[in-house]
Amino acid sequence: MPAASEIWHNPRCTKSRAATTHLDGIGAAYTVRRYLDDPPTAAELRAVLTRLGKEPWEITRTGEAVAKELGLKEWPRTEAERERWITALAEHPVLIERPIVLTPDGGAVVARTPEALARLGSAAGR
Repeated sequence: MPAASEIWHNPRCTKSRAATTHLDGIGAAYTVRRYLDDPPTAAELRAVLTRLGKEPWEITRTGEAVAKELGLKEWPRTEAERERWITALAEHPVLIERPIVLTPDGGAVVARTPEALARLGSAAGR
């Protein structure tokens, strides 16, 4: 049995449900974090961004109503504005792209595509 992963999951999201189905199918042990009910802190988001190798604007759902209210599409995507983006994600977890799977090898994947799901198998030791 592979080591445990963690999935930031929204059960109402088709892509998120597909990721849990995939994890089940490869026999991966994982825990579910319903990130809308248990939002990540800014520190957790920074750590996940490092694991993903991404910037906060790359995992932001800019089509959400709150994103439009905040005017996120117009926010600069610069190092100077990075903390502003992280704060917005921490305060409004609905803005976080889903699902995010934290893998036991220290990596992370935004598991929305078949290619990303395939990476989960190798990261889980399969």
